[in-house]
Amino acid sequence: MASIALRRPDDRTKELRDTMSELLGMDEPRRRFAAMISGLDIHYDFGNGPLRVFTLLHDARPVLLHLGEPGGFDIAAWGDRVQLIEAKYAGTWALPSLGAVTAPTAVLIRPDGYVAWVGDLSQMGLADALTTWFGAPAAA
Repeated sequence: MASIALRRPDDRTKELRDTMSELLGMDEPRRRFAAMISGLDIHYDFGNGPLRVFTLLHDARPVLLHLGEPGGFDIAAWGDRVQLIEAKYAGTWALPSLGAVTAPTAVLIRPDGYVAWVGDLSQMGLADALTTWFGAPAAA
């Protein structure tokens, strides 16, 4: 939406566009905006200090980030394709487009960093999301 607003032809918008171009010509603001746009600026504390989702996605494998009580999710049928990360997080999340939100119990993150499923205390819809994005469950 912001990119559309910056295309208006008036002088005030031109000045804003010039300022944004100058900022995005610098490394740190460019990295910050790219992280915000992609969602990779969100980080979690896994007990060994903060760990960014970007780090979890280095292997180009999907991640089921489970923030509830350990052992609450069984994705063994997709274990060859999806990493299950058990973690703790207290507090709210700050999402670039939404602001502060309560942290869910679990988040299924595609290898490209997009969220495929968000869960509360239930696993409703998780098997469907896993199948849709990562194929049928492995035979037992």
